[in-house]
Amino acid sequence: MKKLLVLVLVVLMMFGAVAAADTIKIGMLEDLSGDFSLCGTYKSHAMELAIKEINEAGGLLGKQLELIAPDCQSDNQRYQEMARKLILEDEVDVIMGGFSSASREAIRPIMDEYGMLYFYNNQYEGGVADHYTFCTGAVPEHQVMPLMEYMIKEYGPKVYTIAADYNFGQLTAQWVKKATQEFGGEIVGEEFLPLSVSQFSSSIEKIQQADPDVLVVLLTGVTQSSFYGQWFAANSKNIPIATTINIAQGYEHLRFDPPACANMYVTAQFVEELDTPAAKDFVARYRALYPNDPYVGMEAAAQYTGMMLYAEAVRKAGTTEVEAVIDALESGVSYDGPAGLVTIYGPTHHAIMDIWIVYSDANHQISFKTKYEQIVPDWIEKEKGCDLTVEAPNIQFTPDN
Repeated sequence: MKKLLVLVLVVLMMFGAVAAADTIKIGMLEDLSGDFSLCGTYKSHAMELAIKEINEAGGLLGKQLELIAPDCQSDNQRYQEMARKLILEDEVDVIMGGFSSASREAIRPIMDEYGMLYFYNNQYEGGVADHYTFCTGAVPEHQVMPLMEYMIKEYGPKVYTIAADYNFGQLTAQWVKKATQEFGGEIVGEEFLPLSVSQFSSSIEKIQQADPDVLVVLLTGVTQSSFYGQWFAANSKNIPIATTINIAQGYEHLRFDPPACANMYVTAQFVEELDTPAAKDFVARYRALYPNDPYVGMEAAAQYTGMMLYAEAVRKAGTTEVEAVIDALESGVSYDGPAGLVTIYGPTHHAIMDIWIVYSDANHQISFKTKYEQIVPDWIEKEKGCDLTVEAPNIQFTPDN
């Protein structure tokens, strides 16, 4: 009897190992609750859509994809705990996710420690140069540089920046300063506020005293979004807002009553209103699964595209082995999806993509001012002399370092 029990256990273990070998495990770390759940929810749904479509088309390498996706609850400590769980217990083949830059930086060293391939499918402040990290969202070369060139040309040289007081806001503000100087402008004021701030009367007074031609807003999260209603109530001069995140990420033009987002400009690779066949088809497929979601934001397209780029790299490599997939990614895999053609640029592990300047009027109607085609994110390579296909320092460069 004892021998029979042992035999049964061995068979069950062997069956489990075979079953596991028949799937490719995708780890996802996103926020389904907490301050960043607004975007974390649609990013999670976009990943689920991508995996559903890949599986229905036959999977990868003859295997089905299995998604393992704990809720990180907008908590960086939980991000670290769940990252280790996905790697050590669930034994995933790749990890995708993270909304805030603080969350990304909380887990990126863990990816390096365990040699885990990591996709950060989100707009951010740029500069990450890491062997294991690939970034498919827009960065300052895509967003800040064209945005500041456009705004200074259209409205004037005096720029004031108000930003969230963590690495995204601080480092993006450095890029705003760099771009402003390059295009003949000047920074007339700069302020960084904790994520917990919801009252902005003193900040608005400082902005009014500086009398800028352009106000750059780099505030994030649900709490800080209360700035816009307060700003409109006091913005008698109708100073234009320039941003890299609002509307496209947090769909403030739908969540807030007009005209809170009046005269607002954002650089984005995707918004739900984008009137291209690929964008409209993506939104239709997404809404067929999630009809009650309020918006299909920029990072939904980045998340979906990131998963598809990984799939292309696995097909090219013929394996999920991390180093082979990295080699395939660095060779320049592409995916033509919701935001148009996106290609991994090997030397920086970032993505070549199209960018739009999106405008919200007083009625929160969205229009598109201009398109920048296939911007190559090569700043790390050209200005910092870093080619990740040769050597990876596994650090984050900034304009000031």
